[in-house]
Amino acid sequence: MEIRNIAIIAHVDHGKTTITDAIMRQTGMFTDEMSMD
Repeated sequence: MEIRNIAIIAHVDHGKTTITDAIMRQTGMFTDEMSMD
């Protein structure tokens, strides 16, 4: 299965970026060496 879009709805400062980065690392789309600016 290829996931192209995800949506995370949460209040400000509740870790949206952190969880998105973790999901992308686990799926192999993003590594620790890559930068998400």
